[in-house]
Amino acid sequence: MRILGIDPGTGILGFGIIEQGRQKPKLIDAGVIRTPVHQPLAERLVTIHDELAELMDMYELQAMSVEKLFFARNVTTAISVSHARGVVLLLGQQRGIPIFEYTPMQIKQAVTGYGKADKKQIQEMVRIMLGLSEVPKPDDCADALAAALTHSTMSVFSSHNPTV
Repeated sequence: MRILGIDPGTGILGFGIIEQGRQKPKLIDAGVIRTPVHQPLAERLVTIHDELAELMDMYELQAMSVEKLFFARNVTTAISVSHARGVVLLLGQQRGIPIFEYTPMQIKQAVTGYGKADKKQIQEMVRIMLGLSEVPKPDDCADALAAALTHSTMSVFSSHNPTV
């Protein structure tokens, strides 16, 4: 199963694609989509749409795992991230990719075994689980891979249904 993990954002959107077979998960591709800070939101969303659509079209994906926006201290940031999530969910739906959403706590629990793990613990477990020599950079990329690994783990232990 090929899983696309997404850490949504308008300035930096992290993505990670893993392949889950009978053995441990394997890294296929990972990175970030960046948009200019002072660019209008609508233009940023077009950039995210176009780059993510191209990425989705390059790989045969069986699932998409997206981090839920659980809580945000800054309302403006939350709204902006929600816009990016909307683009992501629409693209997945249009392509018929089953979409699964996980809270940050669920991702931390699945990857580290501890729902309140810090960023460094998550990054290190992503590195170990994928057999990488270094922690994926930037943080958004590691977070997206953690989302993909979460779905990989959840799909093995349950018949988890898509939320969208």
